[in-house]
Amino acid sequence: MDKKSTSEQLFFDRLKDLHQQNVVPDKYYRIILQFYDCFKLSMRQAGRPLESITSTFLLFLELVRDQFEHPYLFEPYHQKIRHPIDYYQFSLDFIRPLIDFSRSSVKGLDVLDEIERQRSRGENVVFLANHQTETDPQAIAILLQKTHPDLAASMIYVAGERVVTDPVAIPFSMGCDLLCVYSKRYIDHPPELKLDKQLHNKNTMELMSRLLQEGGKAIYVAPSGGRDRKNTEGEVEVAPFDPQSIEMFYLMAQKAKTPTDFYPLSLDTYDLLPPPETIQKELGETRSAKYCTIHLFFAPEFNMEQFEGAYEKDKRKRREIRAYAIWNLVKKNFLTLRGA
Repeated sequence: MDKKSTSEQLFFDRLKDLHQQNVVPDKYYRIILQFYDCFKLSMRQAGRPLESITSTFLLFLELVRDQFEHPYLFEPYHQKIRHPIDYYQFSLDFIRPLIDFSRSSVKGLDVLDEIERQRSRGENVVFLANHQTETDPQAIAILLQKTHPDLAASMIYVAGERVVTDPVAIPFSMGCDLLCVYSKRYIDHPPELKLDKQLHNKNTMELMSRLLQEGGKAIYVAPSGGRDRKNTEGEVEVAPFDPQSIEMFYLMAQKAKTPTDFYPLSLDTYDLLPPPETIQKELGETRSAKYCTIHLFFAPEFNMEQFEGAYEKDKRKRREIRAYAIWNLVKKNFLTLRGA
């Protein structure tokens, strides 16, 4: 038996042992096996040796095991863990083999340069973006590492409940700077925890306000509250943005009294790790990774006060017009990326 097959067999044996010991439940046993099979196929498509991922999957399996035995509890503001295990580097190393760098791209490098100048002056930057995969933070960081490494490593992500409670997702989340919230989609599930979730969100928003007051922060938020999905024609659609969500971030930025700049950001990462076709409230979704190209589009700063329709007197309508305008920019640029 050669080194390649030996390494793979170690992974299968370890996963089987954890399953037989009832550490990894049946559902997750199948999820992890499918996840590995997708990676294996992707490596073949990329012409890369299987050995390049098996050692990473062995580490991944041990990190998942830790979550089943000792679940990590995320604070409202979680800062990436680099020691004794570097979860940030682990997550980048895990996702990187799936990316076809020869055809992936970042549009708006001049915009990124301006963003870095703003941050150096102590200003905050909020990215109003679409959201496509669990691994969007890793995809963004990987594509920005060469040109804007500081931004790649320091971005803070507003994250929903699922990536901090699903044992398969947690190891990746531990390597990110996160502001943890419960999205509207899941805040009523289960009903008896709604008040606790609302209190948690309030605490997170207070922490975010303090971060904005400090200045120099870069925060990613998806105003849709969830991931983009395919429509009935099989085309990926950018989910609509929630006007209230955008307004909340804008009001917090104003309250902080530290200059905060808002930028539309479009992600084309869907094929990397597509979400389930339908929204499910239970944890434990299947995962199908794929070797593919990914793209980012950083649009110029959006003026939150001066936009078409800004003079609408009705506050609710004005917020809806602004949210639509930002969403429309993100959608247009996403379609540009999709045709890249």
